[in-house]
Amino acid sequence: MHRFAHLADVHLGAHREPALANLELQIFDATMKKCVELGVDFVLVCGDLFHVGIPDLEVVDAALKSMIAVKTQGIPIYAVYGSHDYTPNGTSVIDILSTAGVLTNVFKPSFEGGALRLGVTVDDKTGAKIAGISARKIGLESRYFEALDRASLEREQGFKVFAFHSGLTELKPDHLSAMDTVDAELLPKGFGYYAGGHIHERGEYSLPGMENIVFPGPLFTGYGKDLEATAKGERRGLYVVEFDARVTGKTFVPMDSFGGIFREYDLGGLNAPEAGAKILEDVKGLDVAGRLVVIRAHGELAGGKPSEVGLAHVKATLSGRGAIHVYINRSGLSSREQTGPVFSGEEPASIEKKLLELEAAKVQVGDEHLRGQSGAAVGMELLRLWRQPPKLGEAKKDYVARMVREGIHALTRVEQK
Repeated sequence: MHRFAHLADVHLGAHREPALANLELQIFDATMKKCVELGVDFVLVCGDLFHVGIPDLEVVDAALKSMIAVKTQGIPIYAVYGSHDYTPNGTSVIDILSTAGVLTNVFKPSFEGGALRLGVTVDDKTGAKIAGISARKIGLESRYFEALDRASLEREQGFKVFAFHSGLTELKPDHLSAMDTVDAELLPKGFGYYAGGHIHERGEYSLPGMENIVFPGPLFTGYGKDLEATAKGERRGLYVVEFDARVTGKTFVPMDSFGGIFREYDLGGLNAPEAGAKILEDVKGLDVAGRLVVIRAHGELAGGKPSEVGLAHVKATLSGRGAIHVYINRSGLSSREQTGPVFSGEEPASIEKKLLELEAAKVQVGDEHLRGQSGAAVGMELLRLWRQPPKLGEAKKDYVARMVREGIHALTRVEQK
């Protein structure tokens, strides 16, 4: 009997707040140690190991130490790119770690007559065959799936694992209806296990010809919606999968990091000072020491603006009483004085995409790829690219030149698609 660990959406480097940033790395280190403790034969990371393709080197250094500790125990680590791991210039930290032998990127593409053929990575100890498709920015991995030579993969004998970092259309949660997904019929049939990533919710599924489709959800927590779910009691962790010729068992292993408190307030009909007083009165008796506090405020204020409610004061008050982090979602809070579009209860990337789509629809240019949804996709690509910080020791003029160069390259790549 063999076993492997399946995790995804680690998003190392996602948090700026020191407390969460430290916890993020601690949970990853604890997870690597758990893999050794459980005696898994290999570890499979299905995308978004890091939050950006070129992360802070301190984060990389800490993650590297955790992964090397696993490798020294004879446990290989396999991975595919996530959408956050991808970079426009084609090289990310995943490639560097793969070159260094810390992990193995199992996405091995080659094209023959327009068809995408995937190389198969064979785990030396178990004989498990791993194939996978890495994610790309703005959902372009769907082109890979459409061109995939599924027949060659289906002919492979033995225990097979297919790794991917994409939502599946047939399994998409209602609240993610706008997300770019891949039709499940584009995946190869007959694999023993389908190791998913990208969907920040845990789920186990089966579809015709495909059993054991598993999304472990984020290992820690990446976005505001993740923080809210964690505060409500959603457990985070990894899967341990037992197999011989087929999967004989799969177990979710939680990696709990902290307790949470969730509070929701309908502030409709109150003016801004009344709304702030209502929240402060409610939270004054809460024991928040060492806990994550998530507050969701919504409704239309009768007077004043959302910025006048005093939510920053609420946050400072709770932090001063020992909360490890306070996250306040005010996206559903509006006022009669407020103008402009409001997108309620969505993660930042989704809001950015919708705002860009609104603006791209107004653009009057001759190039078709800069209009409508295609134009929004270009905007999202450039936004993600230009969020990259300067490299260590990189002069400002070199950084600016690189951003211009890679921006032009990204525009060209998107246009060619």
